[in-house]
Amino acid sequence: MSKPSVTRMACARIPTEFGDFQLCYYNNSLDTKEHLALIMGDLSSADSVLVRVHSECFTGDVLGSRRCDCGEQLKRSLSLVASEGLGVVLYMRQEGRGIGLLEKLRAYNLQDQGYDTVEANLMLGHGADERDYTLAACMLEELGVNSVRLITNNPTKIAALKDKGIDVTERVPLEIPANTDNAGYLLTKLQRMDHQLHIKPVAAANGEPHEPQSTN
Repeated sequence: MSKPSVTRMACARIPTEFGDFQLCYYNNSLDTKEHLALIMGDLSSADSVLVRVHSECFTGDVLGSRRCDCGEQLKRSLSLVASEGLGVVLYMRQEGRGIGLLEKLRAYNLQDQGYDTVEANLMLGHGADERDYTLAACMLEELGVNSVRLITNNPTKIAALKDKGIDVTERVPLEIPANTDNAGYLLTKLQRMDHQLHIKPVAAANGEPHEPQSTN
């Protein structure tokens, strides 16, 4: 099998609340999805570039859903890159940890019945996390980025990029405060998916503090 490849098709200036980024659109040899890179600064001679590999989350990124921390993570990542004036946010079209939006909504319904996010995915016949970081590594290589400081709480993501030849020199934490709708989801990521998080009690709807549960 030939090595996967990516092709940068077009880039354009995207002014955001955090500053101006170049948004680049990629084609690739593995799928037909529209993977993207948001770039700030000159990457040509930089080492240990600040990078976020962000998986698409329509509900969180676009609608601002409180069921996850994705939308806030995306904004925080753009802010971190902008504060340095140099870095990359890859936007990978891997909705629902790779299962797609339809199955993600079905998983949400199971979560509302009391199952956690891992159990819901498994009940639908999926893996707990079906994402693949091959194309992310290819995009970084195409950009000339070989060493990164990775914005993540997920050790699996670090290991996957290292396995694809990307030198991860540092992990940059990306913790978002829990709310009453996503506390259980975050606790599941901590307890069942080995994410490096510090979960704190959150206020219930009645204002009383409670420990986050794992059945979100």
